[in-house]
Amino acid sequence: MRNTKTAVLLVLMFVAALLLVASCAQPEPDIIEKPVTVVVPKKETVIVPGAGEPTEGVEVPFQADWASSGHADAEAEAFVHWDEDGAVSASCAKCHSTGGYLDFLGADGTAAGTVDNDAPLGTTVTCIACHNEVTWDKDSVIFPSGVEITGLGPESRCMECHQGRASSASVDTAIEGAGLTDDDTVSADLGFTNIHYYAAAATQAGGTAMGGYQYEGMAYDAKFTHVAGYDSCVGCHNVHTLELKLDECSVCHTGVSSSDDLKDVRMAGSLVDYDGDGDLSEGIYYEIEGLRAMLYQGMQAYASEVAGTAIVYNAASYPYFFIDTDANGEASEEESVRDNAFNAWTGRLAKAAYNYQTSLKDPGAFAHGGKYIIQLLYDSIADLNTVLATPIDLTNANRIDDGHFAGSEEAFRHWDEDGEVSSSCAKCHSADGLPLFLKEGVNISAATANGFACATCHDDVATFTRYAVESVEFPSGAELDLGNP
Repeated sequence: MRNTKTAVLLVLMFVAALLLVASCAQPEPDIIEKPVTVVVPKKETVIVPGAGEPTEGVEVPFQADWASSGHADAEAEAFVHWDEDGAVSASCAKCHSTGGYLDFLGADGTAAGTVDNDAPLGTTVTCIACHNEVTWDKDSVIFPSGVEITGLGPESRCMECHQGRASSASVDTAIEGAGLTDDDTVSADLGFTNIHYYAAAATQAGGTAMGGYQYEGMAYDAKFTHVAGYDSCVGCHNVHTLELKLDECSVCHTGVSSSDDLKDVRMAGSLVDYDGDGDLSEGIYYEIEGLRAMLYQGMQAYASEVAGTAIVYNAASYPYFFIDTDANGEASEEESVRDNAFNAWTGRLAKAAYNYQTSLKDPGAFAHGGKYIIQLLYDSIADLNTVLATPIDLTNANRIDDGHFAGSEEAFRHWDEDGEVSSSCAKCHSADGLPLFLKEGVNISAATANGFACATCHDDVATFTRYAVESVEFPSGAELDLGNP
């Protein structure tokens, strides 16, 4: 009886802590940070919010918001897929059950970093998945590539499950496992590698996490950098409803009133024609769509010409790629069955297919890291073109941006191994160096950048006014009065 009462008191203390912290004014008011110790009246029974029936007499912070989200949808495939199995398998439990996530964190007393046991059916992603003694201090994430990204803060909780389940290394391992010695030999031992769903963190981290298939010898954009305050999962999404903070997006992106409107966004740092269709006014979303269509065309030509078996794709049917039995270029319902899965994989086709899928499985890829996705698609097309009888025309397409925004290039990637841009280089090779120099007249080491940001040149990112610079001193000591700040 004493143990039961003690457990009840601890749970009450946890709930009260949530209430108290939620009432404090914070920069992100809907993110609950470190708990505080409080004394609460003793109650006979209490149930942790989200883990059972509503708690009598206790108002749970943001419960209504959470209940409206996909994390609370108990009927969703993400939570009922294993019902016939009797448990959520350990390989899936981390992201498809609260118990599995706590197991992965080590919050249940097991080893951290792995899921040791299958998880019980019937849970979603509840309050205690994100609010527990481990997540208070969680600050880093290890991606499927093995790369660990640190200094993340609260968004690390999101990124554990929205990072995908594969990487460049996964594709290379599959190809090596099939014993292939060249890129164009068909192997019955090679299959399709799937990044999995909603891999937004992999898109955002870009070439750093290597979530897409990155071709040898090619450089890739690093983390997509947005404006301050909107540069993370929790900066752009309400952490409980998961909805975008659209009213805040519209401050800079005029005309945005719905998530679909974001597809039309294109900023001054993206003034090249990526898909080569001549339209520089369309949003980045449509540039990606254009390149994706070109890649699919190349994959279908390659499959027929080189692999000897026609291929089609169906996003709604696993395992997504199927044999085009009637050779009409479209996946019919009859063709989109597991027994008709595409089975003539080569290394070259496996790499292209992985990137094609990666570009689709994050619906917000155009906003999370569109330029990284563009590079993956472009490189996949270029690689297929090396053996196609009629290559896909990339004459007017572009892989990278103009210099100031070409985040994949040496001018910005040179310091990646150092972890920061040296003070002697930061003024011109980081996003933050110039503003600091203009304000203080000095430079210190700065974070590596993915090209210049809006705030590099503009002192107000809502009106886009530029920093006033009245004169410039040259290395010789000569000073030029510009006369027009």
